Amino acid sequence: MKNLDESTKYERAKKRIEDIKGFYTHLSIYLVINVLMILAALGLFTGTFIPIQFPVWSYFTTPFFWGIAIFIHWLYVFKSHYNPFKDWEERKIKQFMEEDENDMKNF
Repeated sequence: MKNLDESTKYERAKKRIEDIKGFYTHLSIYLVINVLMILAALGLFTGTFIPIQFPVWSYFTTPFFWGIAIFIHWLYVFKSHYNPFKDWEERKIKQFMEEDENDMKNF
């Protein structure tokens, strides 16, 4: 039984590493492709470089929506390590426990 637990832990850890590697690969591809797309849209590769005088939405739609996908991927991979509400929940639980304790003393 112990070997099964150890092998299960190993497989879960291995999957976690693969997920993290997949996220960083996705992020790297996102950065490279989108920088190249924006530079191409500005005309840097054709020799007709056009400086952006105001934001042009069409230059940023792909990076924007792909960025949302990157964020969702990040949440999936790192959800167990990042929980902004965890501390809040613990503080609220302690607060309610203290309030209940005070109510019982005053009753």
